[in-house]
Amino acid sequence: MSSRSGSAREYETSDRSPGLSAFPPVPESSETEAEGLIFYHMDLYGSKERFDIFPEELTGQEDRSLGDTRKESALSSEKFQRSQEAGYDLEKEVAELAKMYGLDEDREKELELLGGHLEMVESRWPPARTEKAGSQGPIYNASKSSSPMKDQSQSTKQQGLPGEASQDEEENKARAEDKAESHIGSGEGLSSSGMSDEWNSQAVSEEEAADVFCSTCKMPIRAFDKLFGEHKDHEVAQLPSAVESEKEEIHKNMCKLEEQIAQTENFASHLEEIFITVEENFGRQEQNFEVHYNDAVQVLAQKYEEQLEALGEEKRQKLEALYGQLVSCGEHLDTCKELTDATQELYLENDKANFMKAAVTMVDRLEEFLKKEVDLELSTLPDFEERVIDFSEVEQLMNSINTIPAPCAPVINPQAPNTATGTSLRVCWGLFSDDTVECYQLCYKPVSNERRSDEQAEHTLKVKETYCTITNLLPNTQYEFWVSALNASGISPPSEKAVYVTAPSPPTIKNKKIRSCENAALVCWESRDINPVDSYTVELSKLTDEENGDTITESIVGIPNCEVLIHLQPTQSYRICIRALNLGGSSERSEPVLIHTTGTYFCLNEDTAHPLLAILDDGFTIACDELENPECDLPVYDNSFTRCIGILGSLIPFPGKHYWEVEVEEDTEYRIGVAFENTPRHGYLGANNSSWCMRHIITPSRHKYEFLHSGMTPDIRITTPPRRIGILLDYEKCRLSFFNADIAQHLYAFNSHFQHYVHPCFALETPGILRIHTGIAIPPWTALP
Repeated sequence: MSSRSGSAREYETSDRSPGLSAFPPVPESSETEAEGLIFYHMDLYGSKERFDIFPEELTGQEDRSLGDTRKESALSSEKFQRSQEAGYDLEKEVAELAKMYGLDEDREKELELLGGHLEMVESRWPPARTEKAGSQGPIYNASKSSSPMKDQSQSTKQQGLPGEASQDEEENKARAEDKAESHIGSGEGLSSSGMSDEWNSQAVSEEEAADVFCSTCKMPIRAFDKLFGEHKDHEVAQLPSAVESEKEEIHKNMCKLEEQIAQTENFASHLEEIFITVEENFGRQEQNFEVHYNDAVQVLAQKYEEQLEALGEEKRQKLEALYGQLVSCGEHLDTCKELTDATQELYLENDKANFMKAAVTMVDRLEEFLKKEVDLELSTLPDFEERVIDFSEVEQLMNSINTIPAPCAPVINPQAPNTATGTSLRVCWGLFSDDTVECYQLCYKPVSNERRSDEQAEHTLKVKETYCTITNLLPNTQYEFWVSALNASGISPPSEKAVYVTAPSPPTIKNKKIRSCENAALVCWESRDINPVDSYTVELSKLTDEENGDTITESIVGIPNCEVLIHLQPTQSYRICIRALNLGGSSERSEPVLIHTTGTYFCLNEDTAHPLLAILDDGFTIACDELENPECDLPVYDNSFTRCIGILGSLIPFPGKHYWEVEVEEDTEYRIGVAFENTPRHGYLGANNSSWCMRHIITPSRHKYEFLHSGMTPDIRITTPPRRIGILLDYEKCRLSFFNADIAQHLYAFNSHFQHYVHPCFALETPGILRIHTGIAIPPWTALP
């Protein structure tokens, strides 16, 4: 392929530059250059010395290049014949591809694909006669135009060698005839070379527009190469998906690389700490030797020098080993950072094809680098050998020498789960090496977010073990701990500080916020701690006649908020407790609360009550003493009724049926029913579309009862005034019913679609009392057809 493309370039040069045709054609292919052709600067091509530069064997090289051209033309003609023969099987190949991709059902697409490919083949491979006829003319002219060059060369040679003129003329004529024949015979080869060069140029332009990725060859390719090229049987993927896949792989490797960098940096930091510890231990050891050897300097002077020299050698070896390991860690970090920077630059590459070409190499490089194991073990320990001088004359003195080094800094453990109570913590630590330790010094102080946290009082304890339980602490409070080791040689550096937290305080259940029905309960509570807790746990105990309720029948864990909706069994009694949890552990149980699932239970919302309305001690009786000035100047909450002397009960957030009763007096005017949370506080109950209520008013002639919604009421007469009114709310059937509970009489029913959960509502229009009864089982006579 290289020789054909080289011939095509030579042919194009001869056509474009007729002024340079006097010079012999210079092939640019690598094969011709390898045969010994010498290239010179372009300035020499127009100089007079140009003819003396090229050797006399140039004509022989031209003959050899012409022979290569004949071989190339033969190979090109054979490839052309093979491509023409392959064209006859093109229909079969397209039919197989159409069947493979489901195009055989659409014959028009198959013919369009076949026709397009045949046109492309015909455009790239014109008839041989036309190409041959068109190529012989320029080649002949080029060979003809080279004759002045030969004449000049011959004249030059005749001037230099007059005795050999006749012999040179005969040789030049023979060479000219052979050259003309070779040019005429190589017309087909050059034409086919021109066609192949055109094919290659088109292929290069198409390769630049690669749109798929070959998973087998790991390179971007064109979709055409998948259908008809050498990648036909290879597995391919869409280029965007391949880019995303490679990005994901690079991201994973980058994460691993960052993790390895973090580990290496931590280890390097630890090496630096050990480096300093070795220096400190050496200083203590040297001072220890000096104190004891100075007492017997006359006798032990020589031994002292020997021991000190040996100790220094051991120190040097330790420091050299640690320094070498530290340098190795630094080099490894540099390599990691270099790979990280290269990967980030590659990740910013916008050209997807270039990205995929570089990404494959980068992924291989990252994988190869990550496979290398990093030595994260200390090459030497900071401890020194215990040196005892055995000398009989000063045996007593030598036995008194203390060669135990000062201990290394302990390593304090992070807090383990469930190791704390509300007032105590258990702290554990350990040693990096087998140092001799007499005791430990544990220090701690509370963690404060205030600026003067350094002024917090520090507490110190001395313990023998590697653990300690600290008491008399505050609940749900963070404490900072650090520990040092002590022996006869001194005290170690302090460990790194660790933060521990005590367990929370028991929560407080809000009894007035509890709501329940026959199959569920909504329990609310509040935390007694300033700092937030992680979660809460609700513990249920079912109360029976045989049991006292201490046995936990169910626990609900992982509650993030201070309320929970619990599904229960009907007609049962439960005792409920709450625990708060954090990393330190669980709090003590809260004060228990009893819940009965015999009926619906709710409380009254005091913040919605009109200022003239009073709630008695039992929490379910409302009273009004005077109505002279309904719009009084008493303090009013933002959520209070201002005109209607009313109050709302707690929201009933449970689907299904709910029943309660209201005990009324015969001479009291009132309104009772249900309302949405957003019912207007400046209006009357039943006068808007967000409330439904039963109203009792006394006229001079009779007791009048109205069932109001949006200010409208049906004409209903009730002959027996009810003293105990039952209210049945049915969310599923969208019905609100009123009953005379004393005689089991149905009074009226609203059929309305409740878009939200509702609140019970109560109001007094004359001085009087309303008594509300909750937790009542639904009577059987409330069933309506």
